[in-house]
Amino acid sequence: MRFASLGSGSEGNSLLVAVGTKSACPGTSTKSSCPGTRQTHVLMDCGFGLKDTVSRLARLGVSPDQLSGIVVTHEHGDHVSGVARLARKYNLPVWLTHGTLRNQLAAFAGLVNIQEIDPHRAFAIGDIEITPYPVPHDAAEPVQFVFSDGARRLGVLTDTGCSTAHIEQTLSGCHALVLECNHDTEMLMNGDYPYSLKQRVGGRFGHLNNQESAGILARLDVSRLQHLIAAHLSRKNNTPELAVRALSVAVGCEESWVGVATQQDGFAWREIS
Repeated sequence: MRFASLGSGSEGNSLLVAVGTKSACPGTSTKSSCPGTRQTHVLMDCGFGLKDTVSRLARLGVSPDQLSGIVVTHEHGDHVSGVARLARKYNLPVWLTHGTLRNQLAAFAGLVNIQEIDPHRAFAIGDIEITPYPVPHDAAEPVQFVFSDGARRLGVLTDTGCSTAHIEQTLSGCHALVLECNHDTEMLMNGDYPYSLKQRVGGRFGHLNNQESAGILARLDVSRLQHLIAAHLSRKNNTPELAVRALSVAVGCEESWVGVATQQDGFAWREIS
């Protein structure tokens, strides 16, 4: 199993997860080059325009027609604004909660392959098992996901204002984690955001700060952890150095071992062995 980010931050988010053979034929690198190979590609969220999404996928060596489907965490524009257009253009199925769909009825009108998911029930897309779990965030029915190929687990947690026992139980023991480090509290509170926005971002239904994310990480079983990525960093209210430092202290590793998902480039493919 491998995963990569198209971009992460308030201007757009999307994560790509793949299971299967990367290059079974000599001299080729895509599944379309070898009809006998099988690979599942699942996109989590799409907050980018259609042209930008196609370009970001191409950077990872994937074309939209290789996608097996899109799973959606919630209805905020930086996660969902590009989903309907991408699904409509390439005839892709979309999985999302009832609350998210209800909030996006106009955007998804006319799409025939919409699947409502139970936030507490796992489902499969091709060779990838996907476990949704609810999170505290100011959206209609937000979830995050754990992806598995049956042997390895990738946990994703962004867009939540605080942790819960269920979140930590779900993420414990993962082989890879993409974890929100949205803001540094001092930078947020001393910055130029209006007070109401500071309260929203830093509140229980907003976004995790560096120390909150580190606290979650410290309470997890990380004995199998191969990859740790800090994600959804605020450009105004955080720095990669602060986020990495907090997570590295929590897990007891060198700072260089912790990756960062950036807004412009996301991060390149990472393999879970």
